[in-house]
Amino acid sequence: MISAASLKAAWNFRGFVFGSVRRDYQLRYRGTMLGIAWTVLQPLAMILIYTLVFSHLMKSRLPGVEGNFSYSIHLCAGVITWGLFAEIIQRSQSVFLDNANLIKKLSFPRLTLPVIVVATALLNFSIVFGLFLVFLLVTGNFPGVSILAMIPLLAVQVLFAAGLGITLGVLNVFFRDAGQLSGLLLQFWFWATPIVYPASILPEWLRPWMNLNPMYQLMQGYQNIFVAGQLPDWQNLALVTLFSAGLALYAVSLFRRHSSEMVDEL
Repeated sequence: MISAASLKAAWNFRGFVFGSVRRDYQLRYRGTMLGIAWTVLQPLAMILIYTLVFSHLMKSRLPGVEGNFSYSIHLCAGVITWGLFAEIIQRSQSVFLDNANLIKKLSFPRLTLPVIVVATALLNFSIVFGLFLVFLLVTGNFPGVSILAMIPLLAVQVLFAAGLGITLGVLNVFFRDAGQLSGLLLQFWFWATPIVYPASILPEWLRPWMNLNPMYQLMQGYQNIFVAGQLPDWQNLALVTLFSAGLALYAVSLFRRHSSEMVDEL
């Protein structure tokens, strides 16, 4: 379990967290001519390419959904939110290895390292998502009040990603193949989730099995909001929420049990 002392310790090191996030951005764009402008240009190019290619050149349409931009909105909503999920997992699985010298030499709450990963990923996401909102407003496809339903969806997704990422991060310290395997699994997981394609095109026998994929329910929730302007199916998301909370608690427990062994292994 996460004790009050652990939460207080992490809060006391909030300056370390904020400073690390800022330093990450400074190092990422050091030496480039455009600097931090790349954080806007890259996602803007992605949104424009998806819109041009899928909405205009390929004339892609979603079954039962009208609108010239419906497919590009479906695709962007999935790709942007999946990007947040993948970034948290990919950076968390190596966070303890990447900061081995820091862990050995300094005394600080080690769980602030995954917090830094999540904070950096959320900052990256907010920039991309902000541009996506501008695109929705310009094209007249803003979903309205239902967009507020994104807040609990994001909370569940971040909880799930952080729990899985910390678990992989601990395993990767002792079994280095875990880090290599996670990247491969994320690629398969992406295509096993209806992001590029709508769930409605799947065979009938396969659809019930999709419920075993937690990201399926989350992606459906995002697509309901942005494509259909509807609220997610909270009943279907209840199990995902419980599973994500349980995974996060397990990940923290796993880390606390093996934290001393991790220092020796690093």
